[in-house]
Amino acid sequence: MPRWNYAEHAKETALIRGQETKAPEYPVIFTKAPTTVNGPFGTIIIDPTVSEEIDWEAELAVIIGKGGKNIPEKDALSHIFGYTVLNDVSARDLQSRHKQFFKGKSIDGYCPMGPWIVTADEITDPQQLTVRLRVNGITKQEGNTSMMIFPIHTIIAILSKGMTLEPGDIIATGTPSGVGFARNPPEFLKAGDVMETQIEGIGTMRNVVVNVYSKKEH
Repeated sequence: MPRWNYAEHAKETALIRGQETKAPEYPVIFTKAPTTVNGPFGTIIIDPTVSEEIDWEAELAVIIGKGGKNIPEKDALSHIFGYTVLNDVSARDLQSRHKQFFKGKSIDGYCPMGPWIVTADEITDPQQLTVRLRVNGITKQEGNTSMMIFPIHTIIAILSKGMTLEPGDIIATGTPSGVGFARNPPEFLKAGDVMETQIEGIGTMRNVVVNVYSKKEH
């Protein structure tokens, strides 16, 4: 997953951390554990003993259909099987505590995807899709994939340098501005919240947030 792939998100992150606000020269890439995978209507469980700063990140996800290594940018889109919606749910306090992305991005169930895969031939231009996220009906993120610093073909080319991409690999492509931790004051998810993650031409996910101690079924 490339990090800070939208200029405004890179800017808001740098500002909140008191860093220089310039676009990255190379994509910052990290992974999420497979146990994070959740359904498009699955619950997001908050365990206060693990993290109290759970944040949202709406992202376009790319599913690789044809594997390859050292893929040229000009051929990159031909390796895509399709696209789906992904929410890179993140524990911000764990990110800060461990000074890296993997742990804070890898809590069980913190990667809902769906509601289906739209095949590549159905998306005329993947760099012209509106990305939105709402919490309790209030829009928190709204951007467009045209705003990516590193477009999809570049991401695939860079990831595949010296590393084989395989069919079924899923690449999240970054999130627009409007994440919770960068707001003033910061906003984090709490039990009872409803997240709707939407990408134009693909669909909408709806994920309810619950507390690990709650016995209420959703």
